Amino acid sequence: MDDSRIIELLFERREEALAEIDQKYGEICHRVAHNILNNTADAEECVNDSYLGVWNSIPPNHPEQLLPYVCRIVRNLAAKRYHKNTAQKRNSLYDVALDELEECLTSPESPADDYLARETGEHINSFLGTLDKESRVIFVRRYWFSDAPEDIAHLVGRSKNYVAVKLSRTRNKLREYLRERGVNI
Repeated sequence: MDDSRIIELLFERREEALAEIDQKYGEICHRVAHNILNNTADAEECVNDSYLGVWNSIPPNHPEQLLPYVCRIVRNLAAKRYHKNTAQKRNSLYDVALDELEECLTSPESPADDYLARETGEHINSFLGTLDKESRVIFVRRYWFSDAPEDIAHLVGRSKNYVAVKLSRTRNKLREYLRERGVNI
């Protein structure tokens, strides 16, 4: 079933829409949640909570693309659960990905900082548009989906070292791109 029909079903408040989302995007939702949480039970609960989040937010929202909309909800809920679960512990998969980007980004602490964070997000989206397809896929798989470098290497048919070097160079390009646009790093 195509996304526009699933969205129609959500607007009609038909529960089969959630079954369609699970059938079409369940695997990727579970992978995103598991990559962040590193716990199958927590990931399963997070994905189920995400479906409820989709149900409660459509309507009134009407996303243009369903997969990024659903994945954003999954990712946000998984990140909240991750922070709750690991107040004093570290999860090597997710923390390492965040640590890699830390030198390129700042965290918001005030409403003004929140505005700057949104603006930085827009700059990052523009930056992604400047990358070749492979670089963009590698970057997004690592920092959006939290995929491990070896999984990305397998996905793109390259070595783990190639992916690590590509990520490092892309982060350096991002840092420079943001500096040129006046973003404090």
